[in-house]
Amino acid sequence: MALLRALRHRTFALLWSGQTVSRFGDHLYQIALAWWVLQKTGSAAAMSAVLIFTFAPMLVFLLIGGLAVDRLPHVPVMLISDLLRGAVTLVVALLAYADRLEIGHIYALSLLFGLVDAFFNPAYTAAVPELTPVEALPSANSLTSLSAQLGRIAGPAIGAVIIGAGGTSTAFLINGLSFFVSAAFLIPILRVSPRIRPAANEPTLNLFHDLRDGFKTVLASPWLWITIAVSALVNVTLSGPYSVALPFLVKQNWQADVNTLGLLYAAFPIGYAVASVWLGRLPRLRRRGLMAYVGGLVAGLGMLIIGLPLPLPLILLAAAFNGAGLEAFSLVWTNTLQELVPSEKLGRVSSIDSLGSFALLPIGYGLTGWAVEQFGAAAVCVLGGAITIGLSLLSLLHPKIRGLD
Repeated sequence: MALLRALRHRTFALLWSGQTVSRFGDHLYQIALAWWVLQKTGSAAAMSAVLIFTFAPMLVFLLIGGLAVDRLPHVPVMLISDLLRGAVTLVVALLAYADRLEIGHIYALSLLFGLVDAFFNPAYTAAVPELTPVEALPSANSLTSLSAQLGRIAGPAIGAVIIGAGGTSTAFLINGLSFFVSAAFLIPILRVSPRIRPAANEPTLNLFHDLRDGFKTVLASPWLWITIAVSALVNVTLSGPYSVALPFLVKQNWQADVNTLGLLYAAFPIGYAVASVWLGRLPRLRRRGLMAYVGGLVAGLGMLIIGLPLPLPLILLAAAFNGAGLEAFSLVWTNTLQELVPSEKLGRVSSIDSLGSFALLPIGYGLTGWAVEQFGAAAVCVLGGAITIGLSLLSLLHPKIRGLD
C-alpha cells in the first residue's frame, strides 16, 4: 500500500512504532485524568486549570526547545523527553494508588510535564524528514497522524474499561510505562541519527540570532504567519470545547457515564484516521490552501452540531467529521513546513508555529471553563463551532491562502 511506504525505512519504522505505543497511553491518560478531575472536584474551572498548568510551561519553553532542536541531535532529545515524561506520569500513578493524589499534585506535575514536553514535538517534526526520503513524507506524516488517531480511538474506549475495572490509577500507570516503551524504540536509532551542525553562515551558538532568523522565515511567508494566527484562534474555539466542555456535556446534559464519554472521544479520531488513510496515499498534496481551510470549515461545523440536541449517532458522526476536517488541515500544514522550510531552521520554525498556534490556549481554557459554568457545555460547543466556520471563510478570502498548491 502507498500509505505504508515510509515504513520500508527502518529508522522511521522504529520511531513510528514507539510513538504509536506512547500515543495510546496519552489518550488513555486523557480520559482518566478528565474523569478523575470531574469526580474529585465537579468543577469546570478545575478542569481548565489542569490544562493551563500543562500548556503554559510548554508554551514558555517551546522557543528554547525549538532552538535546542536545531543545535542538538533530535533522537537523544526525544529519548530524554520520553524518560522524563514517563517518570512524571509514574509519580501521578503512585500517588493515585496510595490514595494521596490531590488536585494540587496534578497542577504541579502537569507543570513539570509540560516543560519537558516542549522539547519533544519540535524534535519529532524535525526528525521525520531526516529519517524519511522526501517522496515518502506524505506517507510518514499520515502514518504519524494515523497512529495518534488510532490511539485516540482505542485509548478512551479501553481507558473507560480500565477505569471501571481498576480505577484511574491503573490508567495513569499504563501511560507512564508507555513512555519507557517509546524510549526503548528510540535507542536503536541513536547510532544512525544525523548529528546537527549549524549552517556555515551561522554562528556556533547565538540564541537571539537563531530566534530572529526563525521569525524572519515565518514573516516572509504569508501562508505561514496567516495560518499560525488563525490556528491561535481556532485552537481556542475547538480545543476549549473538546477538552473542557465535553465531559460536562456527557455527565450533566446527557446524564451519561464514562463509557459514553469514551465513545464520544473515540468518534473524533475515526474521522482523523479516514482522512489520514486517504491523503497518505497521495505522493504529493495539491491545492493545499483550499484543502486546509475547507477542512477547518468542516471541523467547525462538526463542533457546532455536537452542541445541538440531536440523537447520539448524529453527534458521533459530527465528531468524526470534525476529526476529518482537522486532519486535512494538519497534514497540509505539516507537509508544507517540511517542504518549504530549510531543514536547519525547521526546529525553530516549528517551535514558533507551536508557540503562536497555542499561545492563546491557556486563556482559552480558562474562558471555556467560565463559559461552561455560566452558559452550559452545549452553548460553548455551538459558539466554538460557529466562530471556527467564520474564521475559515475569512481566511479563504486571502489570495495567498487560496493560491497555495
